[in-house]
Amino acid sequence: MTPEAAPAPCTQGIPCYAHILNQELVLALGCTEPIAIAYAAATARDTLGCMPEKMMVGCSGNIIKNVKGVIVPGTGCLKGVKPAAILGAVGGDAAMKLQVLTPVTPDHLKKTKELLKTDYCQVDLIENVPNLMIVITATAGNDQAVVEIRDAHTHITRIEKNGKILFQDLSVPTCAEDQPLADYGQMNLSDIIHFCREGDIAPALDALKRQEEMNTKISMEGLKNPYGERIGATLLRYYGKQDVKIRARALAAAGSDARMSGCVMPVVINSGSGNQGITVTMPVLTYAYELAVSDEMKYRALALSNLTSIYIKKDMGKLSAFCGAVSAACGCGAGITFLSGGNDKQIGDTITNTLANVAGIVCDGAKPSCAAKIASAVDAAILGHLMAMEGRAFGDGEGIVTNDIDQTIANTARMGREGMRDTDHEILNIMLGK
Repeated sequence: MTPEAAPAPCTQGIPCYAHILNQELVLALGCTEPIAIAYAAATARDTLGCMPEKMMVGCSGNIIKNVKGVIVPGTGCLKGVKPAAILGAVGGDAAMKLQVLTPVTPDHLKKTKELLKTDYCQVDLIENVPNLMIVITATAGNDQAVVEIRDAHTHITRIEKNGKILFQDLSVPTCAEDQPLADYGQMNLSDIIHFCREGDIAPALDALKRQEEMNTKISMEGLKNPYGERIGATLLRYYGKQDVKIRARALAAAGSDARMSGCVMPVVINSGSGNQGITVTMPVLTYAYELAVSDEMKYRALALSNLTSIYIKKDMGKLSAFCGAVSAACGCGAGITFLSGGNDKQIGDTITNTLANVAGIVCDGAKPSCAAKIASAVDAAILGHLMAMEGRAFGDGEGIVTNDIDQTIANTARMGREGMRDTDHEILNIMLGK
């Protein structure tokens, strides 16, 4: 099998922000790192033409870090690389990509648990490779299939069978759907705001509405049921439901509570992450309902939230030691300021204030505590918004902050990409017990 051909490129200008939204805002079931492993395993099985007798799963450190502590959806309690890979091979549908585990049945789960008790699947850390890389080698009899994913969660770069390359793609993906159709390099905050104020968002409206629907559902699920450490429910219980600032934090955290602890409901992601997708969505929706704005205003604010997060994250790569909740919180802060009538400078100042506050939160893997980090990051974004609306912002030379918001964002990306590289390495060593 080979991945489908890329759709026709956008013709509405570069960058085409509506097209970027459609590329990024896709449905995913479960944390995207174990799902990427399951997708690769299902593809390897299909390439082999039968159920593998053995599997070897090679992963970059960041993949192992983000899979170690999160429950594979549909398993109830199983965590880690092995159950993700085995379940993908046993019952996954590769054609569904980030929803690969949707067809999984109790029989598939039973078979997975049986195989976990054997040496069916081995895991290996691959060093000196891109932060996001998975290589699955599946064997049956004398046949062997190899599937490689790198740089984005569904970006298959190589498929081999018995040493023959069936598919190869050495391009660099620029979006969650792996199609390098828009020039992300020309993004800037001024153009993003202008597009969200006056541009034609209609081509992306279905994606935004789907994000509203799906991410709201999982947030409600996280509030109603005892997922994770119940960060969202705890905020409402002890801080109260009347304050929109608390509800905004709680709803974002609750979605992560559910997602990190095995909830099988899909979400619409941002920058390849479900947690980031939830974070850019729920605070903006909460303020939109509180302020009783029009549907058009709500979706324009949601577009701004998504695009701001994508812009901040684009030069860091999908995985790093920089917590994606921060970039997503900057997005929701920008959206909240937009909904509150803030001008362009106030939107930029909201982002500056947020980055000056919580840019140092580290990513030590996907797990239930991500919900608490989301709550903290959204709190910082709301503080940043309130400061900006009063005309206050952290100034040039205060750490990574400059008077140019695009330069401040570039500084943040540099810190996450280059400055936190050693931090990322040490976090992995700690998690692996080295």
